[in-house]
Amino acid sequence: MLPATAAGSSGHWYPHGTVLDSEGKYWLRWGRQGGRLAFRLEVRTTGYVGFGFSPTGTMASADIVVGGVAHGRPYLQDYFTNANKELEKDAQQDYHLDYAMENSTHTVIEFTRDLHTCDVNDKRITDSTVRVIWAYHHEDPAESGPKYHDSNRGTRSLRLLNPEKASVLSTASPYFDLVNQDVPIPNKGTTYWCQMFKIPAFQEKHHVVKVEPVIEKGHEGLVHHILLYQCSSNFNDSVLDYGHECYHPNMPDAFLTCETVIFAWAIGGEGFTYPPHVGLSLGTPLDPHYVLLEVHYDNPTHKKGLIDSSGLRFFHTMDIRKYDAGVIEAGLWVSLFHTIPPGMPEFRSEGHCTLECLEEALEAEKPSGIHVFAVLLHAHLAGRGIRLRHFRNGEEMQSLAYDDDFDFNFQEFQYLKEEQTILPGDNLITECRYNTKDRSGMTWGGLSTRNEMCLSYLLYYPRINLTRCASIPDIMEQLQFIGVKEIYRPVTTWPFIIKSPKQYKNLSFMDAMNKFKWTKKEGLSFNKLVLSLPVNVRCSKTDNAEWSIQGMTALPPDIKRPYKAEPLVCGMSASSPLHGIFSLRLLICSLLLGSMLSIQDL
Repeated sequence: MLPATAAGSSGHWYPHGTVLDSEGKYWLRWGRQGGRLAFRLEVRTTGYVGFGFSPTGTMASADIVVGGVAHGRPYLQDYFTNANKELEKDAQQDYHLDYAMENSTHTVIEFTRDLHTCDVNDKRITDSTVRVIWAYHHEDPAESGPKYHDSNRGTRSLRLLNPEKASVLSTASPYFDLVNQDVPIPNKGTTYWCQMFKIPAFQEKHHVVKVEPVIEKGHEGLVHHILLYQCSSNFNDSVLDYGHECYHPNMPDAFLTCETVIFAWAIGGEGFTYPPHVGLSLGTPLDPHYVLLEVHYDNPTHKKGLIDSSGLRFFHTMDIRKYDAGVIEAGLWVSLFHTIPPGMPEFRSEGHCTLECLEEALEAEKPSGIHVFAVLLHAHLAGRGIRLRHFRNGEEMQSLAYDDDFDFNFQEFQYLKEEQTILPGDNLITECRYNTKDRSGMTWGGLSTRNEMCLSYLLYYPRINLTRCASIPDIMEQLQFIGVKEIYRPVTTWPFIIKSPKQYKNLSFMDAMNKFKWTKKEGLSFNKLVLSLPVNVRCSKTDNAEWSIQGMTALPPDIKRPYKAEPLVCGMSASSPLHGIFSLRLLICSLLLGSMLSIQDL
């Protein structure tokens, strides 16, 4: 990596940065400037550098820019590819070169681009996950265009618009680390490693004010993301003696109690800073005692002999802030009653944090409401998009968070641009889109990555005694859709067994759902039914205690006024001070053009 001062610079500020390849040869830095993004690429090559955005992480239908320095002259060219990966120059050049430098080993280029260019060949940059693609070559492009990059290429999922909050930590702030010790990384593409830790014992209350990754030097491209879960406090320290591959049939039972995500970091993230008035409480009976660290290792070249000791660093203080942070898990209760048919290009599930649950918990604990400042959206491998919707008195408000291009392998908390208040009587819907085109059997709710989830984790203050606000759809009406008439009662086996009709007799409900002949048409009808079903309310307190509303049945909300987003403005942010001038100029140009046309018509 080249230090920015030594390499030269356009003067842009780049608060974010990450290495994109596994060898540390390709570094990306970026920062938002109103309605534009500024990028800096530092690449170990004296040829061309390629960078772009892709809907799938491949070259197909991608938005690409190629730049470098040839014979002492800088160049930058806007390209796009069609579905067949054929590279073409874009007639509308939307990338603007700000700086370029080449020495004997590296090429550095800096450029800017509007978030929304209104060019059909460009990808919009939004709050959703962006699949960045990169490439480089040792030669500059010829007249015919860039040569093929061979293996000097790759893809990364990033959140380009997630702001880093300014840190107010002193350099002497105390911290503790939760890091793996010498984990052997298998020579396979993806490994999830889980290790349980005990939080250090504090004699009095502390606040964690920042969490940041501790990545072993040279492993910046290997450690892909880290999740931290709060576990049951009813353990002894014997659970700390070993780590294990996550989502594995032989995973220790203790790991299954670790359900609530309290921190998430993904590659490209700089760590998480709590708002200046909020901290994560440690040292009191209500606080986490045991936590599970889940590290996702990405080893695409199947390197052997890798040993890693990465993890997380927690900065804490005895200067207690005004509020304790809390975490609420909202969405679909993880169970086999969450069902997704096979062969569906799109299927939608909804998990309800019902007004009944929020009303009871908030009225008892905080009638003036709680304030959400960050959200983590969570699904598994079939997930394609997630949205956390917010309703009040039948009117939909702006979504608390969304990701229309969800990537399971890239998860982190999204800071909200402004804190949002949840009041008693509000309700939340976690809406998930799935794609099961490549699956021949049913997909069920569950812990495995091949099972599914539909969850939102809300970071908020002040902390109240509400850990889960979720729902389960009625399973019997789902089974009636495939023709089930009766099950054996009382239920003594799990999954329970069907009694009639004959074609399903003595089958478990899972086997019956898989036996049904699913077509796309049947799947769409089933989806419509599931979204209209009454739901069973889950409304949980700390350590599995329950609010009285738990187990009751509720109907999905009657949405009288759905939220309407403001139209996009091309070329600059609608909030930009230049926007009014631009609109005025556009109006004057339109009037002048109209006058000229009128004169020509005479």
